[in-house]
Amino acid sequence: MVEKEKQILFEDLGVMDYQEAWDYQEERFDALVDYKRKPESTERPSQYLLFCEHPHVYTLGKSGDEHNLLIRQEFLKKINATYYKTNRGGDITYHGPGQVVGYPIVDLEFLGIGLKQYITLIENAIIELLDGYGISATHMEGATGVWLDVDHPVKARKICAIGVRSGRYVTMHGFALNVNTNLDYFTYINPCGFETKGVTSMEKELGKPMDFTQIKEELRTIILRKFLSENQ
Repeated sequence: MVEKEKQILFEDLGVMDYQEAWDYQEERFDALVDYKRKPESTERPSQYLLFCEHPHVYTLGKSGDEHNLLIRQEFLKKINATYYKTNRGGDITYHGPGQVVGYPIVDLEFLGIGLKQYITLIENAIIELLDGYGISATHMEGATGVWLDVDHPVKARKICAIGVRSGRYVTMHGFALNVNTNLDYFTYINPCGFETKGVTSMEKELGKPMDFTQIKEELRTIILRKFLSENQ
């Protein structure tokens, strides 16, 4: 446990451009992957849990459908948003102010966690956080992320999206939890490829803006606890 604690570093990057955050992740991801190729050649690099917010941006997963972006380039400029094709899994999503974006860069093999188990771990961390605020959230069969009212065909809505990349059991990219997010930006896409599922936020569900700093602190604590205790 002590060794693992020393290897997972938390960084709050604040508001950061999407490309800049992507590059920041890649450097740390590559360091861990390189180490796993030649573990005898260097000291084990640190693992990271990164939090940030992004300016308005749409990102498309490597197997996503570009048609799920419902607006043209000119309109992106009008709403002060950018668009990136990425190397993560999943389809299209939105990142913006008031959203906690989390990028765990961890060695799942070192932590003793499988990839499917890792996704569930992230989902469970979000569900635990939301439960503390009286929001009843759950998994949805056949879809990643965290959802509300999954059994209701009209009311079902997503509050947290998940899309990851994994190489040699090292992860990057991650999740996006809508806290005080402007949900209007989701109307310009089919979120995560779904045409009939809605999107929500903590602010919308509870009818008031949330303490963003407090949410991040609580979520950091929950996620790190789950990473470090999953197979202890």
